[in-house]
Amino acid sequence: MLGRLTDILGMIKFSHTLFALPFALLGAALASHQPDGWHGRWQDWLGILVCMAMGRSAAMAFNRLADRRVDALNPRTASRHLPSGRLSVASVVIFTLVCSAGFIGSTLLFLPNPWPVRLAVPVLLWLLTYSYTKRFTSLAHFWLGASLALAPIAAWIALRGDLGWPPLLLGLVVFFWVAGFDIIYACQDETFDRQTGLHSIPARLGSRRALRLAALCHALMVASLIGLGVFYPLGVVYFVGVLLVAALLVYEHALVRPDDLTRVNVAFFQVNIAISMGLLAVGVADLLL
Repeated sequence: MLGRLTDILGMIKFSHTLFALPFALLGAALASHQPDGWHGRWQDWLGILVCMAMGRSAAMAFNRLADRRVDALNPRTASRHLPSGRLSVASVVIFTLVCSAGFIGSTLLFLPNPWPVRLAVPVLLWLLTYSYTKRFTSLAHFWLGASLALAPIAAWIALRGDLGWPPLLLGLVVFFWVAGFDIIYACQDETFDRQTGLHSIPARLGSRRALRLAALCHALMVASLIGLGVFYPLGVVYFVGVLLVAALLVYEHALVRPDDLTRVNVAFFQVNIAISMGLLAVGVADLLL
């Protein structure tokens, strides 16, 4: 059982929870920081951690289930756990159901705030539906961006029970960031997507124009970061962090060219984890200072 669980966590790349979790925590930090001090209960912060882990795990496992036949045809993904037979469909279905129930159940930690409980099922359905978007729209990358953008917005609602401009601006940051790097990642499957009738920006526009669109998304991400800093407002430490993030994004795009996609994984994983963790660090440091 331990070996199977290890395989499942490998299948869903559990460590990549670090992409979205820092933004959920930053959204919670912005929500809990008040002029008279910090607010928020320990169970609210626990709820954010559990909801993020359960929600992402359910969505990733469901995605692997939905894509298992397509993955088997793609040389890049044929060795994944389900196509290769390392995991059975039944075990992944059970894991998906357990994580889905865990996501919905963990929203009870936020009571008496009723909104997380009310929104749990619609949010979960949105996350799961992403798995089928490549069947009918090239905008699937932006659906994924919207899915992860819910993290800081939901954290704010969980702590405050309302909605304001700061979480929406932070949500825009995540939206453009994720859509941009997912377009870069999808360039690896440009030819395969065309051959199999799957929809993606690279398959529709070609890698060269797709990378330009990804760069535009990341420019809009930086603009949203600036807007958040001005509107909240945040200080010097935060804006220094924004400059560093902009530099990392330039580096990310320098790693990938239409005729050389060998360094996509470096751009996708290492640089983006540095961006998400770095923004959490400078955001919290700015609030503390």
